[in-house]
Amino acid sequence: MANISKFILNRIMGWKAIDPFPIVPKCVLVVAPHTSNWDFVVGKLAYSSLGRQANFLIKAEWFVFPFNIFFKKVGGIPVKRDRSESLTTKLANVFQNREWMHLGITPEGTRKPVKEWKKGFYFIALKANVPILLVGLDYGKKEARVLEVFHPTGDYESDIIKIRSYYKDIKAKKPENYIPL
Repeated sequence: MANISKFILNRIMGWKAIDPFPIVPKCVLVVAPHTSNWDFVVGKLAYSSLGRQANFLIKAEWFVFPFNIFFKKVGGIPVKRDRSESLTTKLANVFQNREWMHLGITPEGTRKPVKEWKKGFYFIALKANVPILLVGLDYGKKEARVLEVFHPTGDYESDIIKIRSYYKDIKAKKPENYIPL
């Protein structure tokens, strides 16, 4: 699968995954900017081209036949947003019960412009005691790359300023939908 993904990413789409992506058994992958449905395609192909598999969160509404078969196969975890159950706690427990888990999250939570990122990725990583790999999808350079391996300190306000600063020079597919800081 890695070779097929690499061929599609590099030869057909003109993108490249800049390695080294650190090899850690568990992490939250924060993938930004997220302004287009193409971000999913580019991100999955980039990670797969490196021989890696990541889970990702997706609206439960997408988990209907026949899409549910595809999304489950490629690592989708359905999210029901109307539940009172803590998704953060649920995912932290999933991390604890697996030897290997990479969870990709788009912190904007939507493809529309947002000033404030969702906090879930941060608190999932903090509660699961795993690092956050900050991944940039740079449409200007056509590169997917790790910007930093970030270890949350528990001081969200300070940490989010640092985290978002790594994305300030990343070019989005739809720049009008991206607010870097």
